Amino acid sequence: MAKATTTLRQRVLDWLTKNVPESRIRHILGVEEMAIALAEAHSVNPEQAALAGLMHDLAKYFKPQRLLEMSRAEGISLDIVDELNPHLLHADVGAIVARDEFGIRDEAVLTAIANHTLGKPGMDALSCVVFLADSLEYGRGDTPELNHLRQISRQNLNKAVWMTCDYSFKHLVETRRLIHPRTVLTRNWFLYADTHSPQQAQQAIARMV
Repeated sequence: MAKATTTLRQRVLDWLTKNVPESRIRHILGVEEMAIALAEAHSVNPEQAALAGLMHDLAKYFKPQRLLEMSRAEGISLDIVDELNPHLLHADVGAIVARDEFGIRDEAVLTAIANHTLGKPGMDALSCVVFLADSLEYGRGDTPELNHLRQISRQNLNKAVWMTCDYSFKHLVETRRLIHPRTVLTRNWFLYADTHSPQQAQQAIARMV
């Protein structure tokens, strides 16, 4: 099974042990494992998937003000939903931590970390893999709906992304939480790409990005 280099992986795990609770580390290891499996199923580089999965929640427990300050310092464009719920920025900030704390320079890996929570219209297969692994790793539960999404994720990334967005929206609506417009755009992009011919999709989705 592909994993990050032993030395780097241990450095990340040591850092996580000091900065996140044990329950979150279990989730992170579950995401790493599922990201590898999905990468192998879809001919994506499993080493990149493992690294992004392992590092996706580096900023999960940063305080809201720290998330906002780091995002602004990096020049990240903030939506009003980000400002009202800074926790959503932990993905983008996690990529900053991966770069600055651990020296990660692989832009595909950094992008996958940044996209793992909200997604992004047109994101590449590696980002799709990490996005799905975060929502569908086995520690999330064993419901028929989750198992169905896991099956789809092994077969069709486009379909799995928009269906997983719908699954998340259901929870957000039921709990009366804000839905970030980036995730709505992500859902629309991947739904259209999945349900239309390549020619139709190319014309329409270019206007969604």
